[in-house]
Amino acid sequence: MYQNKKIVVTIEARMTSSRLPGKVLLPLAGKPALERMIERVKRSRYVDDIVVATTINSADDCLEDLANKMGVKCYRGSELDVLDRVLKAAQKFSADIIVELTGDCPLMDWRLVDRGIEDFFETGVDYSANDIKMTFPIGFDVQVFPTDILAKVSDLTQDPIDRVHVSYYIYSHPEKFKLHNWEAGEDSYGPEFRATLDEQSDYELINIIFERLLMVDEDFTASDVVDLMRKNSDLAKINQYVRQKDIQEG
Repeated sequence: MYQNKKIVVTIEARMTSSRLPGKVLLPLAGKPALERMIERVKRSRYVDDIVVATTINSADDCLEDLANKMGVKCYRGSELDVLDRVLKAAQKFSADIIVELTGDCPLMDWRLVDRGIEDFFETGVDYSANDIKMTFPIGFDVQVFPTDILAKVSDLTQDPIDRVHVSYYIYSHPEKFKLHNWEAGEDSYGPEFRATLDEQSDYELINIIFERLLMVDEDFTASDVVDLMRKNSDLAKINQYVRQKDIQEG
C-alpha cells in the first residue's frame, strides 16, 4: 500500500497483434518479451499487484501460463473492448489505482512507474502521465489514474476508439478531468527515439538493447537506453521507418 491505496499495474497483452503476431513472447536476450517486462516492473517500490490483462481467446492461454509462472495475476476479457478488460482486471484485484502499461513496452523502467505514482499523488489530479507531451522515447509510456475514474469513463462512452484505447477518453477531455504530464530529465529525454515493439525492426532494435545493456547492469534504466541510442546512431536507424499508428486506427 502506498498512501493507503492498493496500486495495480495492468499490462495489456495478446498474441494476435496485427503487425507482429506473437510479439509479446518474442525472445529478448533469451527470455520472452513479456517476461522481461514483468521482471523489470516487479522492482517497483509501490506496486501491490501486476495483472496481465489478456483476452479470452485460446491463443492467449500461453500468456496466462506465463503470468502464473512469473507469480503475477492474470485477467482474461474482451479482445476489442480493452477499456472493459482493464477495468474488470482492476476491479477483480481490488485496485484503487491503475498504472496502465502495454505489453509492447518491454524496456519499461520501474523507476518511471514509481515516478508516475508519486506524481499522481503529489499533484492530486485524476490522471497523471508522461505521454500527453512526448519527452521520453516511445515505449516508456506510464499512465496512472483511479479505478473509479475508469469506471466513470466506462459509463460515459461506448465509442469504439475510447473502448480500444483505455484512457483516451480521459486525456482527450481535459474539461472533465484534471490532467498532469510529467517530463523526462535531460538524461532520459529522447522523443525522437522509438523503443516500442510493433514491427520486426522494432524487435531487432530492442533485442540489441537488451543484449548490450544486460551485460552492464540487469537493472538498467531508461536513461541508459537513451544514452546507448545517442552514442550509437546506427541503432536508431534500425526502426526509423516504422510508422507509429494513429489513435484513430485502433
